[in-house]
Amino acid sequence: MRAVIQRVKSSAVRVEGETVGAIGPGLLILLGVGEEDTEEDLSYLLEKLPFLRIFEDDEGKMNLSLLDVKGEVLAVSQFTLYADTRRGRRPGFSQAASPDKGKAYYEAFVEGIRKQGITVATGVFQAHMEVELVNDGPVTIVMDSKNR
Repeated sequence: MRAVIQRVKSSAVRVEGETVGAIGPGLLILLGVGEEDTEEDLSYLLEKLPFLRIFEDDEGKMNLSLLDVKGEVLAVSQFTLYADTRRGRRPGFSQAASPDKGKAYYEAFVEGIRKQGITVATGVFQAHMEVELVNDGPVTIVMDSKNR
């Protein structure tokens, strides 16, 4: 699984002009599921993400986690994180999970974050979405469950 994690002051996602998810301070997580991903990959992200110390403490050092600051999460599915740009000019997406698998893992990810006591807002799976954010820092981190 691949995740682009952005520390935000706020973030929102709209579908057909209607806001379907919005958060205050926390993390915008763009989540991609790969065809080869397993429950192990899902568990890895769920065990790591809420505890990443990427929020500033009183001294301005990144020492606090999402749980420490009681931040929120906006989780947005994004299969394009599996774009293969090695050949030609049009990206290929054969490494992305099928829609059924992608949706199941995305929903399991959202539920897994919620079970940790974190407020989670979401986009709409397979919809054309507009994502808005105020990046805080900016802090942007890319995680790939295969690189552990």
